[in-house]
Amino acid sequence: MKESSLHATLKNWYTSTGDRQEVAIDGYLIDVVSKNQLIEIQTGNFSAIKEKVTYLVDLYPVRIVYPIAQTKWIIRIPAKGNTQLSRRKSPRKGRIEHIFSELIRFPNLSAHPNFSIELLLTREEEIRREDGKGSWRRKGQSIIDHRLIDIVARHLLESPKDYRALLPPELMRPFTNRELSEALRLPPRLSTKMTYCLKAMGVLTIVGKRSRANLYSLRSQEF
Repeated sequence: MKESSLHATLKNWYTSTGDRQEVAIDGYLIDVVSKNQLIEIQTGNFSAIKEKVTYLVDLYPVRIVYPIAQTKWIIRIPAKGNTQLSRRKSPRKGRIEHIFSELIRFPNLSAHPNFSIELLLTREEEIRREDGKGSWRRKGQSIIDHRLIDIVARHLLESPKDYRALLPPELMRPFTNRELSEALRLPPRLSTKMTYCLKAMGVLTIVGKRSRANLYSLRSQEF
């Protein structure tokens, strides 16, 4: 598949002297192989790397680098040529908690000693071509590239304790999904994915119900 500018930039950014790029390890192509770990730059859906990561993490230290666009500009170009037709700021703002939309594919790996995720909050450009072949939601525009402008912040998640720290300290315990959603100002669908992942990695447990909603509490002081 064609590599996006964002993926290529991050791959080079994470490659130090002596590291190797695009190396086959046990039949899987790895973005960056360093002395200490395998680095996988993932700019899309985690389903695409589930099999790879699940297999490799039992044998090697594996780190996923995942960019989340905190700020995004959308650039339109014509069906032919690369003349910029417009550039506008997207109203969508990425947050750390959006990792749970992807981590839901393999949340249990977060407790594996060989597994870590480095989240990058970024400013990006999304390039769309007016070719009529894209989604109806984009009025037929095809997304042909993503470009990195800069990295705003980096967050390393190495253990369940790091994910537990994403729970707001003022949140009453136990709590429901709705209460977590309101405390973090997240869509209910995302807070549900968050509690699902935190439960799967051993941070949360269900301790009862409030009306028909599950009540969640910290599973152990260890977390």
